[in-house]
Amino acid sequence: MKLQIAGFACVLALAACGERAAPPDARSDTPVPTDAWVGQWNGPEGTFLKVGGSHGSYEITLRNLDGPRSFKGTADGDTIRFERDGKPQVLRATNGEGTGMKWLADRTECLVVAPGEGFCRE
Repeated sequence: MKLQIAGFACVLALAACGERAAPPDARSDTPVPTDAWVGQWNGPEGTFLKVGGSHGSYEITLRNLDGPRSFKGTADGDTIRFERDGKPQVLRATNGEGTGMKWLADRTECLVVAPGEGFCRE
């Protein structure tokens, strides 16, 4: 009986050492919703947002009136998260009204970091 239990334990141990599913690869062929945001998005007075990259890993360039700054971003569902000045930021889709900016109010395809910091497709 002890031999049977020991044999069963060995079989279970070997099964546990078998192949395991690999974690999702950030470079897989699975579409990431935020990949559709790649390109330039324009704001008022020459400001813009550029999103580069793919598969959930992005280079974000924000140009405000002080000039352009770049940040590394990562997809998180239907948002892109990045850090600016030591604070977490979230880039999300909205419409012109959702940007909180009267210059963009009539637009339909926009991205916003915070109210008053929005960018839209032409």
